[in-house]
Amino acid sequence: MSNPMSNPVSSVRPSAGGAVGGALPTVLEARGLGVRFGNFVALAGINFRIDDAPNKGEFVAMLGPSGCGKSTLLNCIAGFLQPTDGELLVHGKAIDGPARDRGMIFQQYSSFPHLTVRQNVLFGLQINHHELAYSSEQRTDRALALIQQVGLDGHEHKYPHQLSGGQQQRVAIARTLVLEPRIILMDEPFSALDEPTRLEMQELLVNLWYRVQPTIIVVTHSVAEAVYLSERVWIFTRNPGCIAYDIRDCIPPTAGIPPLVAQEQPKFKEAVRVVTEAFRRVEGASHATAASAAKTAG
Repeated sequence: MSNPMSNPVSSVRPSAGGAVGGALPTVLEARGLGVRFGNFVALAGINFRIDDAPNKGEFVAMLGPSGCGKSTLLNCIAGFLQPTDGELLVHGKAIDGPARDRGMIFQQYSSFPHLTVRQNVLFGLQINHHELAYSSEQRTDRALALIQQVGLDGHEHKYPHQLSGGQQQRVAIARTLVLEPRIILMDEPFSALDEPTRLEMQELLVNLWYRVQPTIIVVTHSVAEAVYLSERVWIFTRNPGCIAYDIRDCIPPTAGIPPLVAQEQPKFKEAVRVVTEAFRRVEGASHATAASAAKTAG
């Protein structure tokens, strides 16, 4: 396949930035976003737009070399970190801190150890009860419904230490979904799980996304996981990180299809090939730049 940087094709294209589109309002938009820590530039020139399409949330997976700034961007979207350059907007407004419209699921299990599954899922509803205006009965019903949706029915009164890793991540997903955030952020959420459990959680997440329809942005190091979970893949360059490729058209839908079944389908294999080749081009360009810099320094 020809170099998509110089000859774009429909399934692979360089990141087009936030100036494209505009017919719909946006869920999330970055305009020239950059993050610096002292003299170190973590992110530079980040541009993207996620439209607020009716009854449809977008699922984006972020891939890139270790240390390229994927988690830094996720933390900016969550409101944990402020960009040093450019703008980052949710529904057209600058992000000024964490908020209920953005839920975060971490790599490490984040349930309160002294609370049961039921109490963990109820926690967010209780501390936001003035804003949400749910009665105590409504809060309980909603928590139990989410517990059932993530497959933890019968485990409501267990504590986190009594659950497997996969079950603990199910609690984290339920805790996030119960507040109905428009955006869900996930930082390598399944990397600590064994492979069968990881595949099970991938299928659960895709099916929940299809039903609930939030916008989800996930960081992963697995090309196959990115293709299975998402409908759009961003590939980052090395530091300073920026979105080199925005891959969409070639990624097949996987809702209702188990991961191992999806992985055997020709369209899935082709999408993995396309994403892998784009990733290799980014890696190759990074190595060439590093070698040129070393030669110059020498």
